[in-house]
Amino acid sequence: MLNNNGHIEDNQTVILYNNRGYAYGDALFETIKVLNGKILFWEDHYFRLMASMRILRMEIPMSFTMEYLEAEIFKLIESCDLLNVPSRIKLMVHRVEGGLYIPNDNSINYIISAKEIEDYVYKNEFDAYEVDLFKDFYIAPGILSTLKTNNKILNVVGSIYAKENDLQNCFLLNTNKSVAEALNGNLFLVKGNIIKTPPLEDGCLKGIMRKQIIELIKKSNDYNFKEESISPFELQKADELFITNVIRGIQSVTKYRKKVYDNSTAIDLTNKLNLKIKT
Repeated sequence: MLNNNGHIEDNQTVILYNNRGYAYGDALFETIKVLNGKILFWEDHYFRLMASMRILRMEIPMSFTMEYLEAEIFKLIESCDLLNVPSRIKLMVHRVEGGLYIPNDNSINYIISAKEIEDYVYKNEFDAYEVDLFKDFYIAPGILSTLKTNNKILNVVGSIYAKENDLQNCFLLNTNKSVAEALNGNLFLVKGNIIKTPPLEDGCLKGIMRKQIIELIKKSNDYNFKEESISPFELQKADELFITNVIRGIQSVTKYRKKVYDNSTAIDLTNKLNLKIKT
C-alpha cells in the first residue's frame, strides 16, 4: 500500500512519465525508521525536509505541518498492518508535473511507502564488512550534495562496483579527493579518543543519524570530536571506521584494503544510541 497525497492506494499506483522526480530527479525523500509505534528522530527528519524544500524552491503547502505528515505516516502504517512491527518509511516529495528544466509550477505532491524490517533496536554486529574507495566518479562539495534528492546515480553505480568486487560498501571521494561519505551513510573515523567526520562543506549527506551520533560524542567525556576533512591516507591509520544511517544505526567497518579495525567505540555509541531512543 502507498499513501499518495493522502489517499491510501495499492502498490500498482502508476508514476507517469512526466513525473518530475522521474524525469529530472526533481524530488526529495526521507528514509525513516518507526519503532514501537514511534517515529524515530521525527523532528529532525521534518525540519531537514522543510529546509531542503526551501533550498530547491519548492512551495511548501500550509497543511505540511509536523503533525499532519506524522498522521499520514501512521495512516499508511495502520493500513499495511505494521503498527506492532518495526518499519522503514520512505516519504518522497516531488514537484508537480509540467515544464522542462524550468517547472511550470513549484507546488508539490508526495508519496509515502512502508516496509517491515527486522531490527527492533540498533545493533553493532561485527560481521565481515569490507570497504574500498570508489574512484570512478566524485561528489561535488557544496550544499546540493548534502540534500537527500532523487539524484543518486553515483551511489547506484558505486553499489554495483561494490557488488562486483565482493565489497560490503565503498567510500566516496569529493572533487578535492577528500573522503566525503559511504554509499549509504556518513563516515566516522576513530583515532585514539578523537572521532572525526567530514564537514557538510565536503559534500556529505546531512544525515539524521550523523546528527544523533555527533550529539552523543559531544556529551561524552571519553571522546574529542572533530568535524574536518578526511584524506584517504588517514583511513589506514585509524583505529576504527564506522558508517551511520537511520535504519542500520552504526555499521562498523572490519577491513579497508589490508587494514583490520576494532569496533569498541562503535559498540559504546550504539549502546548510548539505544538508551537515547528509549527516553
